[in-house]
This record gives sequence, structure tokens and C-alpha cells, in this order.
Amino acid sequence: MTKTTVLTIFSALILFAGTSMAFELLPQAEALKGQGVPSAKFGIGTKGVVCGDKLCSEVEKEQPKKVKKESTEPKKKEEVKTEPKKKEVKTETKPTDPTKKESIKTEKKDSEKDKIAQKTAAEKQRYDELTLPPRTIVTKTITSMQDSGLGHENHQLAIIFPPSDKVYRGMLTYVASEPVQLVALHGPLAPGEEQGQAIWSPDGETKFALTFIPKNTAAGTWHFAGNAIAVHTMNEEPFTISYTAAYRERALSNVVKSETITSSQDPGLGHENHQIAVLLPPRDRAYFGTLGFAASEPVQLVALHGPLQPGQEQGQAIWSPDGETKFGLTFIDKDTSSGTWQFAGHAIAVHTMNQEPFTISYSIATGQ
Repeated sequence: MTKTTVLTIFSALILFAGTSMAFELLPQAEALKGQGVPSAKFGIGTKGVVCGDKLCSEVEKEQPKKVKKESTEPKKKEEVKTEPKKKEVKTETKPTDPTKKESIKTEKKDSEKDKIAQKTAAEKQRYDELTLPPRTIVTKTITSMQDSGLGHENHQLAIIFPPSDKVYRGMLTYVASEPVQLVALHGPLAPGEEQGQAIWSPDGETKFALTFIPKNTAAGTWHFAGNAIAVHTMNEEPFTISYTAAYRERALSNVVKSETITSSQDPGLGHENHQIAVLLPPRDRAYFGTLGFAASEPVQLVALHGPLQPGQEQGQAIWSPDGETKFGLTFIDKDTSSGTWQFAGHAIAVHTMNQEPFTISYSIATGQ
């Protein structure tokens, strides 16, 4: 074996031993490297080590260092639920008059009270018409007696219903032994209320207005309303009467009245020179009832129907306070100062074509 051969073999052994040691230390270096310890400290570097077709040291130089990029996405702001702020509007506060405030409050309260009062009155009126007392039916035969009224001492009177502070309203069917007259009394009157109407009084102090209907028939039917009901003759001899009466005795209310009033100027267009006494004012629901009256002069009876819709006034008599609101007009010229009337309508009144006021005493009751 030559010297050259020996040197070659020795060199190969040294190279093999170095390579083996490097492979043994490489796993330990990689493990320590994972823990953040550089491999160079352990005698293992990348210099001279082949990484692919280049030395690993050259590859490390070529690779740019990794820089942690900050996220370009805008950070999401925390959503905070807040109520939108109301814009404050600056208003100039003017000094207020406390008296004026109190006045407005008082007017408001008065207005509310008026509305409540009107509603209450309407409800009471409706109640009065719907909750009627029971109808009473009587059948009797009686004999007349001397009339106790001043100035009627030589007359005969048969009292059907005596004076009451309520209103009798009903129907009388009768047959008498001779022709008779029908009588209804209204009152008693307050002092000074007797202003030309017929009066009946038992003592000169207590006075009633007198509805006197000279039927002068021995049999008939009569719808009446008054504070007292009787049958009368101007003879001195008594008479006999048999009758059946169906009636109710009604307490006073907005739709049941017994009073004395004075007329005023008629507000209807074309009626400016006339006089009218409104007994039941206009309303939506029609009235139905009976009127007994005694006036200081002959009167006409009035019932209004409506108000009418546009175009409904086609030739019939019309009453209107302003030319726009129009009512159909029932106009009955009784040509008498006393009488009874069974009516239906949206308003009830008594009328004259004179300019001077008149006085009327009456009893009126509505409902079936």
C-alpha cells in the first residue's frame, strides 16, 4: 500500500467521522432552535451546509425577514345604542298673566260643565220619554155638582181628575145626559201671570188658566193635557156622565211642562212682524204628545219638520231662521184662544201674525 493510498483512506475516515458527528448533533440543534436557542452556539451553523442547489447560508441571506403585518381592516367600533338627542328649540318665554290663566281654566271648566249639563239634560229627557209611568184606565159614572169657581156659581161641573202639581195626559171617551163642554185647568198661576187668558179660581187668590172647549155634544172623545180635567154645563140642573179614561199622571220635566210664557218676535225669515211662543225647541228626534192651552188672544199652532235636505223644499210651506236651515211648516189657524192639540214634529210652537206679544198658559206632555 502506497503512501498516497494511505493518506486518501485517512482523509476519507476523517470526513466520515465529521459527517457522522454532524448528523448526531443536528436533531439536538433543531430542538433547541425551537426553544429559541441559536444553533451556532452548539457549533452547528448553516455555513457550508447545502440547501438544495445552494448553501443554506446563502438562502438565509436571500429570504427577506418576515415583518408582522398589521391588519388593514378597520377595527370594529363597539356599537353603543344611544337614543337620538332631541333638538332643543329655544323659545322665548313671555311673562303670562296669572289672572288670564285662571280665566282660561275657568272657561274650560265652565265649557265642560255645560257639555255635561247638556248631555245630562238630553239623557234625562230621553229617560223621561222612555220610562213612562204605567197607564191607568178607569171607567166611571158620576153626577155633576155646582161649579165652585167664582162667576160659575150657576153652572154644573163633573170633576174627572182633581187639581195636581203633575200633568194629566190621556184620552177621555164619554156619554152624558145632555150636551157638555170640556175643561182643562193649567196652574196654579204665579202672581201677575194672568194676562188676558181665561181664568178659573175657587177663591180669587188661587188662579188657574182655563181651557174651555164648547163641544156641546152629549158624546165624544177628547185627547187632553192639564193639571185638572172636568166636564161642564152652563145649566143649574145636574147631569150624569159615564166615561172611560186612559191616562198617565206625569211629573214635570223638559218634555212635560205646565207654565205661562210671553211670546217674542218670530226669528223666521218673512215672519219678522209676527209673534211666536216656542213650547218645545227643535231637536233631532221628533216629539209626539198633547197640548192644552189658554192664550190671551186667538193663536195659530205650529209644528216644524226637519231640517230639510237641500232641494227638499218643493212647494210646501217653509220656516227658516237664516235662509240655509229650513224646516217644513205645519201651520194650523185655530182661530181660538184655548184648546187642545195632539201633535207630532221636531219643534212645537204657538204663533200670531200680530206685532204685540201675547201670553199663553199651557200644559204639554210627550211620549206614547
